[in-house]
Formats: sequence, structure tokens, C-alpha cells
Amino acid sequence: MNKTYLIIGGTGGIGQAMVEQIIETNKNSNHSVLIFATFHRTVPNIKADNVHWLQMDVGDEESIAQAVDTIRQHSIHLDWVINCVGLLHTDTSQPEKALRQVETEFFLQNMQINALAGLLIAKHIKPLLSKAERSDGTPAIYATISARVGSISDNELGGWYSYRMSKAALNMGMKNLSIEWGRSLKNVCIVVMQPGTVNTQLSAPFQGNVAEGHLFSPAYSAECLLDVLSGVTAAQSGSFVDWSGASIPW
Repeated sequence: MNKTYLIIGGTGGIGQAMVEQIIETNKNSNHSVLIFATFHRTVPNIKADNVHWLQMDVGDEESIAQAVDTIRQHSIHLDWVINCVGLLHTDTSQPEKALRQVETEFFLQNMQINALAGLLIAKHIKPLLSKAERSDGTPAIYATISARVGSISDNELGGWYSYRMSKAALNMGMKNLSIEWGRSLKNVCIVVMQPGTVNTQLSAPFQGNVAEGHLFSPAYSAECLLDVLSGVTAAQSGSFVDWSGASIPW
């Protein structure tokens, strides 16, 4: 069966590892695979005949719409869409350890990138997901990378106001979306995923407290996430799971 992927944030640690693994996994496959992957500023040095790189700024709805329009020119449908973009810190701002450190601009930036972007992407890719023909009984997939710290039930340490709140908002948005699309797109699965603590630029300043053996390589995390997604069903839409497929409390 032919399959078309869209990896949003294909230049990040997890996103790039996903692109590489999809290419490698399907290298000797009899199935036709088409991969669209997005970058923000610089196109990565990953070249393959079936990979198309698109510029996308997830903080700009017009940029999202333009990228989706380009996809529409090459493909009539999408089977898997995985949003790997996230914001934890910037060059000038770090996660807040206390209320006094909360600043409006950084807070809104977290909400824009971590929460709102997922909804705007869904808004524009819906027509392409709706046209996915699933002859093998598996659902089309819209997956978004979240974080365990976005779980309200699991929060025992506090802090990281902007990041925690934006990921909790993302989770609620995807849950809402799963209910709406459950009525109109019967064979699409919405999944929110926690990738583990991964050795990427996002986590780099905070790896000192990670227990030995719990810091994943991007390749390992990507492999685990893709494996989990390969086994989901439409009935699992609205799930919040970790890299092993285990459920995380909201």
C-alpha cells in the first residue's frame, strides 16, 4: 500500500530521526512511500528521491497554509502527520522555576508554538487526511509530540509554568480534536505522545538530572514512537501515551 507522511519539524532531533528511519525502513519495500518534511530556516542534508522539504513556521498560520498547499500539488492525501515541533527555552528565556519569573512574551510564545500550532496544522491538513484510503484497516494518523510534564495529575514538582501549561493546553486541544474528528473522520487516530527525555537541543540544558539510562538518543525515541503509531487503531483516538505505548494520565 502506498503511504504518504508529513513530518513537521524534520530538522529537529526527533523529526530528523523519523525521516531517516522512514527512508531506511522502506528502502527495500515494494510499497511506494512519499515523505514531506518541514524545516524552519535551513534545509538539512538529507536527500532522497521520495523526500520533499518544505519551509514552515508553525508560529505563522499563513506559512502553515502555504506548506499544505504545496503538499496538495504533489499528493491527494496524507496517511501519517507527525508534529515534532516544540519550545522549552530560547536564547534569552529559560523555563520558570517560580511565579516571579513568568513573563508575558515568553508565556505567549510557548502557547503559540506548543499549543496553538497543533490546532492550526490540523485545520489545514484535515482535507488531506480525509482523503486517505485505508484498505488495510489501519487509521490515518495525526500525532503530536507532547510531554509528561503536561499531565496535571502527574505534576508533583511545580515550576516550568509556560511549558507545563502550554503542553496541557495542547493535550486538551488534541482531545477536543479527537472528539470532533470522531464524528466527521471516522478512520483517523489523534495521538498525543511523550517521547522520553531525548538528547536534543531542546533538553540539552536540563540533562544533568536525568537518571542513567533514561536519556534516549533521537534515533531510539523515533524508533519507539513510530513503532507505537504503527499499532494504533481508530478506537484509540484521543490517547496520551509515552514512547512505549503506555497511557499517561491527563
